[in-house]
Formats: sequence, structure tokens, C-alpha cells
Amino acid sequence: MKNNLSPVTPKPLQKGFSPEEWSIRVDLAAAYRLTHRFGMSDLIYTHISARVPGPEHHFLINPYGLLFDEIDASSLIKIDLDGNVVHNPNPELSYNPAGFTIHSAVHAARPEAHCVMHTHTRSGMGVAALKCGLLPLSQVAMRFHGKVAYHDYEGPALNLDERARLIADLGPQRFLFLRNHGILVACATVAEAFNAMYWLERACQVQMDVLACNAEINMPPEGVPEIVAHSYLPETRRPYGVLEWPAMLRMLDRHDGSYRE
Repeated sequence: MKNNLSPVTPKPLQKGFSPEEWSIRVDLAAAYRLTHRFGMSDLIYTHISARVPGPEHHFLINPYGLLFDEIDASSLIKIDLDGNVVHNPNPELSYNPAGFTIHSAVHAARPEAHCVMHTHTRSGMGVAALKCGLLPLSQVAMRFHGKVAYHDYEGPALNLDERARLIADLGPQRFLFLRNHGILVACATVAEAFNAMYWLERACQVQMDVLACNAEINMPPEGVPEIVAHSYLPETRRPYGVLEWPAMLRMLDRHDGSYRE
């Protein structure tokens, strides 16, 4: 078992990438591995994307055909907002068109959202199918109270016209439930996006477990969800994910640091 807490990152120039892009690639590959490790992947489906620094608005996304635990920093595909491939190390694999529709929409409309993460988990799809949406049944759910948007299902996201409606529904929020479909988060960094998705998924799991009990639900007192949500604002405490991310990478490195390759 590997136990390298300080792995040597390949020199970016040897890989043909700038140091800034290589850093984003390593973080994004780590997010894919962590998504698999925490049971939030969906075979070769769903997507996590990250914008590459620079004026071109290029972003990285997974090759369509690889499992999340197969993705590394070098294998990610770089595309532009029109779907043109800028760099693809494995031409036999392209990107998922549905992933492009969803992620290009957010990256184009929300330039501050450098990382967009989308999942199809059992609990996430369950809450997305409920009329009530996400309920403030737990502390982790209250973190997102008043900050979640909803987008009605229009079928597989292959129609580029849907992008405008998706963005209109997302509005200023960073968290979106795609009705009858899954969850999307849009955050400033890969670390923040993974952290938000991890806890949003946990909130969905708790809600589905509570509803399955078919027992009387204890809702929090009026006003408390708003207080909790405010306490979780980055400007109130800290940007969530920043403190946790190095620990997440150390966990990956102890088991398999190949995501850095």
C-alpha cells in the first residue's frame, strides 16, 4: 500500500501544461477519485468540470468511457464553451454531450464558478423527485436552506436550448436540484465544490432515511434554519473545503496517488 504523504508532482512543462493548469488538473482528478471513493459516482456517467486559468474560458471534463477511479490529471479533456476539443490525450474517447450542455451553460454564465459538479446518486435523485425538495431536517441540510434552486426535467440534457432555462432557474444560487435527475453544485474551487456536494449528498441521505421511517417528523423551530444557513456562509466562518482538501488528498495518496499522473 502506498503511504506517500508528499508525492512529487510531475513537472508541468514535461506534461506540456502550465503550472496553473496542472494544479487544476490534479485537483479535478482527485475530485473524481473521491467521488468514486464516497459512493457518489454513476459508472461512466455524470461529470465534474473545472475552468482552466486564462482568458479563453476553456474547461476540463472527464473522458466519456472512463470510470471515475480511472481518471488522472493527464487524461482530462480540455474543451471550449462551444464544445470544440482543445486537448484530448485519448482521441478514442470524447466527452459526454449531456455533460457539455450542463457544464458549458454554468461556466459561460457564472465565470466565478470555476468548478461545476453533477451527480446522479440514489438519495440525490430521490430528493430531486420530491415536490417538497430539500427539507431542513438536519443540520447539514440547514446549511443549504434558502440557497437551493430547482430546474424541471426536460429529458436527457442534449438540447442546447435548455442551457438558458437551466441558468435562469439557477439564478444567483450555487446549488441546483435537477428535478427527477440529480444534483449540481457550482463553486469557486474544486475543493469547495467537492465539500458542498459531499454535505448536500449527506443531507439527501438523511432526508430519504427520515421519510422512509413513516413516523412523525420533528421540524426545527421557526427561524432556526435561517440562522444555521447564515452561520455556514463563507464570509461568516470560512470557505468550506479549504481546510478539508489537503486531508482528502493525503487520504488518496495513502492508497493510490496515481490521480496525480
